[in-house]
Amino acid sequence: MVNAQTRANGLPNGESLYQMLLHSVLDGGAALFDRDLRCVLVEGQELIELGLSKAMVGQTIWEALSAEVCRLVEPAYRAALAGEIVECEFTQSDRVYLIRTVPVRNEGNIVAGVFYGKNITSLKTKEQEANQRYQELQKLLREERKQAEENLKQQAEWERIVSLIAQHIHQSLNLQEILNTAVVEIQAFLQSDRVIIYHFMPNLGGIVLAEASEPGWIKISGQIINDEYFTEHYAQLYQQGRIQVVADIYNADLTPCHVELLAQFQVRANLAVPIIQGERLWGLLVVHQCSQSRQWLPQEIRLLQHLATQLVIAIHQSELYERVQRLNLELENQVQERTAQLQQVLAFESLLKRITDKVRDSLDENQILQTAVKELAIGLGVICCDTALYDLEKGTSTICHEYIRTKITPSLGQTFAMANLSEVYDQLLQGQHVQFSLLSTPDEWTRGVENHFAIFSCPLMDDHGVLGDMWLFKPSQDIFTAAEGRLVEQVANQCAIALRQSRLYQAAQSQVKELERLNQLKDDFLSTVSHELRTPMSNIKMASQMLEILLKQSLASSDGQERMGRYLTILQDECQRETQLINDLLELSRLDANVEPLRLSTIALQVWIPHLAEPFEERTRTQQQQLRLEIPANLPEFTTDLSYLERILTELLQNACKYTPSGETITLNVCTTSDQLMITVTNSGIEIPENELVRVFDRFYRIPNNDPWKHGGTGLGLALVKKLVSQLSGDIQAESTLGRTSFRITLPWLESRFTPSM
Repeated sequence: MVNAQTRANGLPNGESLYQMLLHSVLDGGAALFDRDLRCVLVEGQELIELGLSKAMVGQTIWEALSAEVCRLVEPAYRAALAGEIVECEFTQSDRVYLIRTVPVRNEGNIVAGVFYGKNITSLKTKEQEANQRYQELQKLLREERKQAEENLKQQAEWERIVSLIAQHIHQSLNLQEILNTAVVEIQAFLQSDRVIIYHFMPNLGGIVLAEASEPGWIKISGQIINDEYFTEHYAQLYQQGRIQVVADIYNADLTPCHVELLAQFQVRANLAVPIIQGERLWGLLVVHQCSQSRQWLPQEIRLLQHLATQLVIAIHQSELYERVQRLNLELENQVQERTAQLQQVLAFESLLKRITDKVRDSLDENQILQTAVKELAIGLGVICCDTALYDLEKGTSTICHEYIRTKITPSLGQTFAMANLSEVYDQLLQGQHVQFSLLSTPDEWTRGVENHFAIFSCPLMDDHGVLGDMWLFKPSQDIFTAAEGRLVEQVANQCAIALRQSRLYQAAQSQVKELERLNQLKDDFLSTVSHELRTPMSNIKMASQMLEILLKQSLASSDGQERMGRYLTILQDECQRETQLINDLLELSRLDANVEPLRLSTIALQVWIPHLAEPFEERTRTQQQQLRLEIPANLPEFTTDLSYLERILTELLQNACKYTPSGETITLNVCTTSDQLMITVTNSGIEIPENELVRVFDRFYRIPNNDPWKHGGTGLGLALVKKLVSQLSGDIQAESTLGRTSFRITLPWLESRFTPSM
């Protein structure tokens, strides 16, 4: 005991500290040992359970413990003295102990070790029980997970099959094809005896639209099933989403009539899902098991519900597609109809243009009407087309032209009394077209009522009234369309205008002929009068000449002789004027008749024109005028009618001398081109107003107050010049500006064989 106390006192902090630490172990036990593995302190509530006692103090572990226990704890003790903390378990006599050894240090040196021990048998038992329960739970979880995976796999497979069936359903827009695909796919997947789609019809119950079944069972596709009890009691429930699940019809709560109906179709088990489109119960998707009863699985019910929804979508799409197809067909029909109408309009416009052109190209009334009836009959494909002209005073209509395409009795030249068909002619006389069929015919009718024609009649009418009518005939079962009626009216209007123009033309032709006759009478009159005037004027002239001779012989006084001479001069001048007038009239009449050919000859103008101008040189000197001739010396020879050319130049020079004031110049200029001869007569000091210039070539026209020499004239000279130039195939133009007036003549080069057109 003394030695133990001494050893304890050698421990750091004294024994009391270690006792306090060891007493703090509430369960189990603890011992303090030195480096010699000798117990210094022993404390704890379970010392006996651990095989320890306070008697161990001062003893080594080999002295206090059994050899078996020493072999177990010695390594832990020595590890603590080596500075390690060791924790281990060991079992002895069905008990389990938890051992822990910890080194004790003093100023950095390990001086002792502490042993902690605890009986954990009950704890280990509980731990083993917990581990066993954990293992059982793990096994259960693995089993449940496996089942869940199997369920998910099966659900994925079902969803894949459902998606595949839905995809097959949606591959078509044809309703019957969709339904057939659906029942075949469902029947194959569920391996049922029969799958049908039942469609409700108003007031007729319903019809089986599609069926897929195993061989040997009754085929019910296309059957109409009218179950009043079902419609009355179940239709409303199905519309609200009811699903009928029957494992065995004989053990279900079904009415006898319902069982009888199902048995009639060899049904033993039944699964029916509604197909609801909006708020309308469209039909049922039904699965039959005929060979035996069948417990329907929840996933099978969900499958049918899902497929019923897909069918609703497919049915809606199919109906939309059918509606679009129907609308497209209607639109296509409308397009074709409009295209046909447009083609007909274009054909009618072409026909109208062709008829109008042909009608306008002619002024012959018969040709106009015959062309119209022929073109209309062929263009419209009618049996016959005819036109009639009216005699309103007699109240008759006479067919004057017709064109017949089939064998019917001709009526050309037939005359009808309008009163015998007044209901038609009353409208025609008012300018209205008529479409009708004759049930009874007038006595004059030759085409026969047995033909039973459909007739379209249109008046030929213009601003002055109705001229006649146009009738077209078709078989009685046909009608004339509005487009055909408009075409006939337009053709009738064109014919009426052409008829009026033709008649106006005929009237104008009659007037022309009458004017030609009057003109011929005038010419004859002028010729006769001129001839009759010429003779007495010749006699007057001869008498005046004789009188002059006699007076010169008999009168002695110069005064009387002068007066008588003046009188004789006046008499001779007036006689000459009258003779010139008569000659000019005769010449114009002869030229207007255009019956005499040209008498051509070839001359050298540079020689011929000066000789022609010699008489005018004296006259211009007397009137204090200047006459200038501008003629190139190298002019080629010119072929023409010399009498015409002489008269032209003479008249122009006389006209220039007459109207040129004193001190002014008259110029005659000649020049040539490759194919023309140009002669210009110009006089200065005189200018003709523009409004007078355009009339200088008119017959009997004289420029007022423009004759300074008071020569007078008939007003036929320039008219005669223009006519003569025209006979020579030439042209004459008058110009007057800047105090000068010019007449320019252009003549072609003629050959001696030239003959003018009549």
